[in-house]
Amino acid sequence: MSNDKIDVLVVGCGNMGTSHARAYHKLEDFNIVGVVSRGPESRGRLSKELGGVAQFGDYEEALGKTQPDAVCISTYPGTHAEYAIKALESGAHVFVEKPIAETVEDAQAVVRAAEKADKKVVVGYILRHHPGWQQFIEYAEELGKPLVMRMNLNQQSTGQEWDVHKSIMEAMSPIVDCGVHYVDVMCQMTRATPVHVHAIGARLSEDLKPGMYNYGQLQVVFDDGSVGWYESGWGPMISEQAYFVKDVFGPKGSISISKNTFDQPRGASADIGEHTSVNRLHLHHSELDENGKLTRDDELIETPDEPGHDELCFFEQEYFLKAIKENLDLSEHLEQVVFTLKIVLASDESVKTGKAVSL
Repeated sequence: MSNDKIDVLVVGCGNMGTSHARAYHKLEDFNIVGVVSRGPESRGRLSKELGGVAQFGDYEEALGKTQPDAVCISTYPGTHAEYAIKALESGAHVFVEKPIAETVEDAQAVVRAAEKADKKVVVGYILRHHPGWQQFIEYAEELGKPLVMRMNLNQQSTGQEWDVHKSIMEAMSPIVDCGVHYVDVMCQMTRATPVHVHAIGARLSEDLKPGMYNYGQLQVVFDDGSVGWYESGWGPMISEQAYFVKDVFGPKGSISISKNTFDQPRGASADIGEHTSVNRLHLHHSELDENGKLTRDDELIETPDEPGHDELCFFEQEYFLKAIKENLDLSEHLEQVVFTLKIVLASDESVKTGKAVSL
């Protein structure tokens, strides 16, 4: 460490890497020792914003020259496990964007490497750090059992956003890439164990690699009787009607993230900030009187101040710092990360086989 600060290497200079780098720049306990990207423009832009930190085009070279205490990995998913293991073997703590890996086996290898190195690994499940989503989950837990959970993240992506989505789909489908967030939310709401999944998918573009699909929907069944679906589609053909659904109901009523998406400007669904924002919650009560009529009016609940994307990443890095400084036990966190990955990969298997998959 330099001057008792945690030297951190930022790997990946796109949207997520930039936001995480800004968080490290604000947090006094971190010192950014370099940024890594294969694209000279992106790493040059970020280096300049950070005051001229060292730039690298090769990850292993950067790791060797900077000898960081921590590494932040925000590259494409295909490199996550490899880069995380190399960082851990070099003696660094790791923050890695979701998903932790492309396969359950690789995810478990990262966990083993963390245990062997006795270093922290935090995976970027950003919704866990969003105050509005935390409130959404808390209300859902009060609705009784079983729960019915309905969520989607559809994006009408064009131009650069579509290029990014196509790059991601070289490795994984939309329901795998972002599905881990929403399956994780369902697991938090139910505190139950998923027992099987079924999924469907459709290939809506010839710009994709053979066998890949850009629309999918998974259905997951829990051992307490709860059920949930998650839907995700990417591309210029995706409808923006009802692209935002975050809705839960149980015996006692329902809770929804309340947002009018029907009057949004075209292309709004491509903004990932649209999908994490909460603004307010809509609470419905199911109690009936002797005439079978509802006894209580619905409530609109204002949530805490809406954090922007950079602020959410700041919250994540505050937690990463706390995990390092206070030696937090992250075994449960990693166990949940691996299990949610297992669920979405089983969904991908279900799309390809047409069969339900037991977990």
